[in-house]
Amino acid sequence: MVRHTSLARLRRYADWLDSGIQIPGLGWRIGFDAILGLVPGVGDTAGAVLGGWVCVEALRMGVSAPTLARMLLNLALDSTVGAVPVLGDLFDFVWKANVRNIELLERHQGDPVRARRSDRVFVAALALATAVVCLVPIALGIYLMLRLLF
Repeated sequence: MVRHTSLARLRRYADWLDSGIQIPGLGWRIGFDAILGLVPGVGDTAGAVLGGWVCVEALRMGVSAPTLARMLLNLALDSTVGAVPVLGDLFDFVWKANVRNIELLERHQGDPVRARRSDRVFVAALALATAVVCLVPIALGIYLMLRLLF
């Protein structure tokens, strides 16, 4: 019962951060995170700190390490891209990292087997992306060296 209460409270908190305010006439929803992001220098950091509470609570609820990594990646992407002037502010209106994190947490709580399968796919994709990011510069360097030498 405690998990459901805590999860419902986290859902309300994430909604407040990401989509708690409706823009009149447009039907768009923004949250406190997007408003904070408008403050240069500290807004996105403050938003990341506030969003970090969802990750801390997820850890307390026993989410798997890959699910927690996905949650932290969502938060890092939100705060990193959000720090870019103008583009970051637009990104904050679209990328709802906290709501995404709650969805990951709910998936983990509701169907752990499916969540583990999804986590494995994520870890494999992350490993592949990391390998590509590491190997492409090496291959490019070898190619350039061979072109210059021969």
